[in-house]
Amino acid sequence: MNKKFLVISLFLLVSHGSFAKSAELNRLRVMHRSPVDVALGRKSGFLATANETSDSVSIISTADYSVLDEYKVGDHPAYVEFTVDERHLFVSCMHAGEIVKLKIVHDRLIEVGRVKVGFEPVGMALSNTSAKLYVGLTANGTVLELDQETLRIERSFEVGHWPRYLTLSRDESRLAVGLSGDSRIAVIDLDAGKRIYTQYMTGAINIGHLYPSKDGKYVYFPWMVYRDNPITPQFIRLGWVLASRVGRARLDGPAYREAISLDVPGKAVADPHGLVMTDNEHRMVVSASGTHELLVYRKPDLPFSGSGGPGDLIDRRLLADSDLFYRIDVGGRPMGMAMAADNKTVYVANYLNNSVQIVDVETRRIVNEISLGDAPQLDPAREGTALFYDGRKSLDQWYSCHSCHYNGGVSSRTMDTWNDGSKLTNKTVLPLYNLINTAPWTWHGWQGDLNDAMRKSFTVTMQGDGVTASQADSVVRFLSELETPANPFRKPDGGLTAAANRGKNVFESDVAGCLQCHKGQYFTDGEIHDVGTGEDDDAYDGYNTPSLVGVYRKVRLLHDGRVKSLEAVLTEDHSPEHVAGTRPLKQDELLDLIEYLKSL
Repeated sequence: MNKKFLVISLFLLVSHGSFAKSAELNRLRVMHRSPVDVALGRKSGFLATANETSDSVSIISTADYSVLDEYKVGDHPAYVEFTVDERHLFVSCMHAGEIVKLKIVHDRLIEVGRVKVGFEPVGMALSNTSAKLYVGLTANGTVLELDQETLRIERSFEVGHWPRYLTLSRDESRLAVGLSGDSRIAVIDLDAGKRIYTQYMTGAINIGHLYPSKDGKYVYFPWMVYRDNPITPQFIRLGWVLASRVGRARLDGPAYREAISLDVPGKAVADPHGLVMTDNEHRMVVSASGTHELLVYRKPDLPFSGSGGPGDLIDRRLLADSDLFYRIDVGGRPMGMAMAADNKTVYVANYLNNSVQIVDVETRRIVNEISLGDAPQLDPAREGTALFYDGRKSLDQWYSCHSCHYNGGVSSRTMDTWNDGSKLTNKTVLPLYNLINTAPWTWHGWQGDLNDAMRKSFTVTMQGDGVTASQADSVVRFLSELETPANPFRKPDGGLTAAANRGKNVFESDVAGCLQCHKGQYFTDGEIHDVGTGEDDDAYDGYNTPSLVGVYRKVRLLHDGRVKSLEAVLTEDHSPEHVAGTRPLKQDELLDLIEYLKSL
């Protein structure tokens, strides 16, 4: 080969590689990051963020607040945490079903390990003494224990539905897990290797970050509560529909939870998410993501109440003392937080601002804001995102769309939205994925105009001032672009397991009769059917066939949530002999059909 040609070819090859890398960096440079979590290395001086919509992790210097590097880790990062040496960090990638280990070398992020765990990992907890990593898998109700060095999975704990966030006790002997699907806090004894007790919280949904007390007795956490009452202005203002709480559960043995109410009359709190404390536990800070603020408390003097409490509205003692409780408006959507060693500086991952905010909780102001990179101009989908997560669009800012449709999905409660034309006929919350392709809408299928449905949600369900037609279109645009994880119950190549393939045959058989209603790409025919499960109080006859895509995520099934498992759906009021007029399924048919349904 001609030497000159070889040199030119090598130059073009290198140039092409550099150009491709430059193009990738440029693509990363102008996009929404949407950070959901932030971790702090106090000794190393690094911040790390998990950026949901750019599928990346960013590292930042706390010395000059510069973004040092950004690394694409995988689909939908959800949580980030430093190891004890602060030179490594782990990130959970929810949609990819992976845990990624990164190392910081000369202010750059280098990938040093990756493990497929499946089942939608979210929260993590890292042991400093045993070098173990614990991760909650929301899709199958387990917590995994991994070795931080080898990433080998060593143990698995069955805990309950939707273990999104978790934390270790200070002595690392126990692990607390928030089970948003079961309205419980579970406690695992790591020496015994099993769940030893749970604490139930009536009506609890959307349990946020967990924080252990330094004395080892408690775990603190925010959550919302749904109260099973009709959505009226009076009931909303009384805190009898949706309300926000901070609670604490015992780590040293089972006891009834204690809590405080967060909601101020006329100016409530929506979607509390993150919770941190100063090292001396003088201050507790909660991020209220739906009302765009930080809630700051003098923690030792908080009136936590047990059985019979804490009351529907904030304790008046907190309103009478401006140092005991105050609010800092930060805008955007504050999510995960990290507390600095100075006991006053809080780093806040702000989802809608694409930034990390530095907030001085003593002077009550934002002292700096670090942009994670250039973002595109506001488009309808991003505007719809902001509206969907905005609690201020509801009456006295009590709740957002997200409060019931968690990240566009479902809640663990049945709710009365008045969308069925009658009071106190609670319905399970329908997921909003594939919304534009699954008309008509509502459980009774009376709604055929999606824009009108959006506007009614803001005025009827949320009792707010409403949105314009353009804003309603923006919410629809956001929902139409919602991404969901690859189904974790399928094989790695996306195919069906042998059991699911057999279940597919059962599904399509005349015996099961599923195809009579659940057909097509989204497993719904868009028709109204009377399958014998109706209620006298319903204003409409029959029910709109719900899509079965992602049915594995649900913890309540049928229109009124009367059953809590796919097995119960297929053997009780909605069994083939009741719906299709055939015969009961044999045990092997039942098990195979369940496997197929989970794979949809």
